[in-house]
Amino acid sequence: MQHVRRTSLIAQVTEQLRAEIRSGRWPIGSRIPTEPELTELTGTGRNTVREAVQALVHAGMLERRQGSGTYVIAASDLGGTLAKYFADAEERDVLELRLALDTTAAALAARRRDDTDIANLLRLLDERDKQWEDDPAAGVTADVELHRAIVVASHNTVYLEFYDSLLPIIEQVIRARTLKSDDSYTDEHAELVHAVIDGDSERSASATQCFLQSLIAEYPDAR
Repeated sequence: MQHVRRTSLIAQVTEQLRAEIRSGRWPIGSRIPTEPELTELTGTGRNTVREAVQALVHAGMLERRQGSGTYVIAASDLGGTLAKYFADAEERDVLELRLALDTTAAALAARRRDDTDIANLLRLLDERDKQWEDDPAAGVTADVELHRAIVVASHNTVYLEFYDSLLPIIEQVIRARTLKSDDSYTDEHAELVHAVIDGDSERSASATQCFLQSLIAEYPDAR
């Protein structure tokens, strides 16, 4: 005989943690509370919290980093699975996928953006420009946030969840490219953002295509 595990309690805590991630209260890239903090927040024991966190690590939503903590790496179980699948993808292949995803998102955002989206896009564009000038590493983070904000402005939750699943590999590709070139594409990003704000879906899609196709063209085997 084995001890009966309180799986229902573990499942409840796991679902609470999953809900925090899905709601955006724990966004991708953020560090979740420590085990003692989670124990206090959920009113459960440390073993229960540890197993709940481990369940989401196995699902690909969380990642433990030695000496640093546990971080959110995907917004859903599906996102975690996709993130693992794309982890070793070729840079050019990721860019070609983005060409389809970002172009459609930009066109949708131009039609559906609201005042909150506009304010957020302007803030992120300004932050991207400043960060890229002062700290390229932080500039990449700001760049990813800006492109995600355009997807948010499309007001398509399924689209956003799928895009979020790709964010780790998207950021990885951008960082790798930054090491090879110091071109920040500042004017191209400004054109994209203002096309979305102006509500011009055709111009938004064109700006996205122009920007990403120029990146794809840098690869020797690009067609």
